[in-house]
Amino acid sequence: MVVITNANNVLEQAISWMDEGKDVALATVVGTWGSSPRPVGSQLAIDDTGSFVGSVSGGCIEGSVIGEALATISDGENRLLDFGVSNEQAWEVGLACGGDVRILVERTKEKETLDRLINERPTATVTNLTTGERSYVTPTNVSGNLELTTEMLENAHSSLQHDRSKIYQSEDDEIFIQVFNPALRCAIIGAVHISQALIPMAQIAGFDVTVIDPRGSFATSTRFPNVKISEEWPDDALQKFNADPRTAIVTLTHDPKLDDPALEVALKTNAFYIGSLGSRRTHASRLERLALSGFNEKDFARIHAPIGLDLGATSPEEIAVTILAEMIAVKHGKLNV
Repeated sequence: MVVITNANNVLEQAISWMDEGKDVALATVVGTWGSSPRPVGSQLAIDDTGSFVGSVSGGCIEGSVIGEALATISDGENRLLDFGVSNEQAWEVGLACGGDVRILVERTKEKETLDRLINERPTATVTNLTTGERSYVTPTNVSGNLELTTEMLENAHSSLQHDRSKIYQSEDDEIFIQVFNPALRCAIIGAVHISQALIPMAQIAGFDVTVIDPRGSFATSTRFPNVKISEEWPDDALQKFNADPRTAIVTLTHDPKLDDPALEVALKTNAFYIGSLGSRRTHASRLERLALSGFNEKDFARIHAPIGLDLGATSPEEIAVTILAEMIAVKHGKLNV
């Protein structure tokens, strides 16, 4: 058995194997109970030689899943597997206690479908685990061979919004919704101390971060390793950034010459989060300037300022924690402006 260690994109590897003429199966976590090593929606791709990429358990049940996947490749039959992860197995992959994991194993035949799931995001697949019928839901379109009820559509759209794959009972059938969203992105205006603390935390939380600062001595690879850096003026950089509903924009320079132009661009996008550093007095002056540029109360309500949850933070590191916490709360609809 050959283990492929680069698991950055399971679907791309599956396509690559299919281009080589190999048969491929996908194993997907469709349900978890108790303490699970991998979240719902996690995937493992297996080719007909037993090579695999991705993970459905962190290692404790991969061998069994691969064996079942090879059987699925051979006979073409989907399999719905239930595994109990013991306390000892859980401990080996870093969990405090065990749990149960449910895995759907399917043979993959259509590269076009995988291409779609890679390139046409956001998309949610809605699968009837009893019949195998499946449809595809985007914010504006529905296609596929599974007839969707209003309840299914509502659940699919909710899953896309909250970025959470899930399984639920619909009358006599189990319905699995898997989310394929574009990457979360975060544009940070200002290569400052708070940024240095915020960036690694945001990256761990799944954000693709870009720091924007035209002051060359601030935005350097030495101060900000392993992050995209733009030395353009913030308004020019954000115009090219093309913020979308999966984007957070944070201004931290405390300098109106940099923050104000960035906010003027940000407020014209549908970024899910816009936050700006500064006291209440500073923010009041900021809003006066934005009003002169034609922005109104509805626009102002989108700006989280003073930035971050009010946790009494004082140090750059603590402030960074409050900013990330606020971003996550807004993303999941748990915080009103």
